[in-house]
Amino acid sequence: MRDFDTSLLRTFLVLAETASFSRTALRVGRSQSAVSSQIKKLEEALGRTLLNRDTRNVRLTADGERLLGYARQMVRTADTIIERFGTADVEGSVRFAAPEDFASAYLPGVLGAFAGAHERVLLHVSCDLTLRLVAQFEAGEHDLIVVKQDPAKPISGAQPLWREELVWVAPPDFAGDFAHARSALAARRQPLPLVASPPPCVYRSRAAAALDATGTPWREVYSSPSHAGAVAAVRAGLGCMVMPRGMAPPDLAAHDASSGWPALAPAEICLLGRPDPTPAAEALARFIRAQAPVAAAATA
Repeated sequence: MRDFDTSLLRTFLVLAETASFSRTALRVGRSQSAVSSQIKKLEEALGRTLLNRDTRNVRLTADGERLLGYARQMVRTADTIIERFGTADVEGSVRFAAPEDFASAYLPGVLGAFAGAHERVLLHVSCDLTLRLVAQFEAGEHDLIVVKQDPAKPISGAQPLWREELVWVAPPDFAGDFAHARSALAARRQPLPLVASPPPCVYRSRAAAALDATGTPWREVYSSPSHAGAVAAVRAGLGCMVMPRGMAPPDLAAHDASSGWPALAPAEICLLGRPDPTPAAEALARFIRAQAPVAAAATA
């Protein structure tokens, strides 16, 4: 019977996120040659080529893309088993919070798996904008929060989980080439219409900084703290917004620097917890850290 251990899948998920053998080696604590060997073993076990490699880039093949979903599922299941049977039973409650977009995209699977492993832990989950969550955390309203941050300006005490590649998301009929879109707007004497969350917001600041750096006039046409509301505004053709690549809806167009759009600096997802966590809060923090490669691969 053919089989392979989940460490191969964990390395594959990190590589899918970083697109770099050197960065993956640092993340998993192995040498580049060991990472390459792990990927080779995985390819041999599956009988498929998972990566296209050249001197500068690592990209998933079609088979690699198909494997991502299965790899995430298997790693999450393995972590659930380890958490359920490899640790002492804990009980209690955890006040946990995260931004709405993160909660809707990644948390259902993570929290569902955690709840299955710790049936006696009660989760109280809430959502808000990042800086509000940080303020609430500092005021003692939450035991654990997952938030976004600027990697160049880390939040005190934050534990980085992964970085997000950001893209511009626009209505399908919006010109894909940025130079053409900008010329068309200039001809009509119109600034670029921007959909964004109200300040402070990392994605909003990334969009504004990128547009200002290229001298592109812009104006906010829709502001909402709701990610779903902002996406609906883009879908209605009101303007463009910035979000992680993995969260871009398939019916909307995602653009990056390759099509001339202003380059966006990445954002970082991080974890904030109490210095003296309860066993229940520590168990959830440990589970979220273990699931970080799974969620990060989903944004790639």
